[in-house]
Amino acid sequence: MNNKILACTLSLVLGAFVAQAQTSTDLWEIKTKGKGKSLQLVSGSEKAITDRVEYDNQPSFINDYQMVFSAADDKGNHDIIVYNFESGKFTNLTKTGDRSEYSPRITECGQYIAAVVMEPDQKQRLWLYPTNFGEPELLYDDIEPVGYYDWYDNKAAMFVLGEPHQLIYARGRNDLVEMDEAIGRSIVRRPKTNQITYLSTENSAELPDGKAFEMYGYDLETMVKTDLGLSLAGSQDFIWLDKNTLMMGRENSLYIRKWNEKNWELIGTLESETHHGITRLAYSPDLDVIVVAMERNQQ
Repeated sequence: MNNKILACTLSLVLGAFVAQAQTSTDLWEIKTKGKGKSLQLVSGSEKAITDRVEYDNQPSFINDYQMVFSAADDKGNHDIIVYNFESGKFTNLTKTGDRSEYSPRITECGQYIAAVVMEPDQKQRLWLYPTNFGEPELLYDDIEPVGYYDWYDNKAAMFVLGEPHQLIYARGRNDLVEMDEAIGRSIVRRPKTNQITYLSTENSAELPDGKAFEMYGYDLETMVKTDLGLSLAGSQDFIWLDKNTLMMGRENSLYIRKWNEKNWELIGTLESETHHGITRLAYSPDLDVIVVAMERNQQ
């Protein structure tokens, strides 16, 4: 394995991004009050952050006033965009005509925005883009195709596309931990724990609202896998609001539950005549804001 040696001493958690036709999606924000299981949506506060026929998706907060997301131009090329909640302004972190960047997320050291890059030769690998707009750096040139990922101990956990998909953790040079196989696209570090959490596509239940997947947490210190119960039926994207509270969306509604409870609780619905179908989510406890991606209604 040929790793870059970086200033913040990184290894990675990778996820698999499957190249596919992108839908027309926008990002919406809604204000919140309360924390954790007591979180509530502020009625009537929902509004669109983006409003384009192209793809704006995969939001992720990078500090207490900015987030990044992947945005397509009119030619289908994807760049990393920074949105400032204080100014309402958008800034291109990347503008690369020969490649596309997906799943942007800040590294634990705070010096880079990581992204899964579809390169000119169609390889999907993880790159780091310095927050000071310096030259990007490639990591793990022999691990691909990569997609979704999250960080633990300044190293990354990855979903690598294959038959079946694999979840691996790059603990060190030539030291890969194989955590699981046949997993969903959400790879999320559980806050203030050693766990990487994900959905299993092998273990699911058919419910009236759709398929619910078993959620697991893999502890990277003890190497023990813990069952965290079923996901929200009909949904495959989740986030942690805090160490104990999960959030998922279905249609235009948001639901939460504690990790050790069975039932998902509806906390509110985003009212929109133009968009539907919540997928990816991001939450800022500093701003008291949730950002969701929703598909534009067909005209």
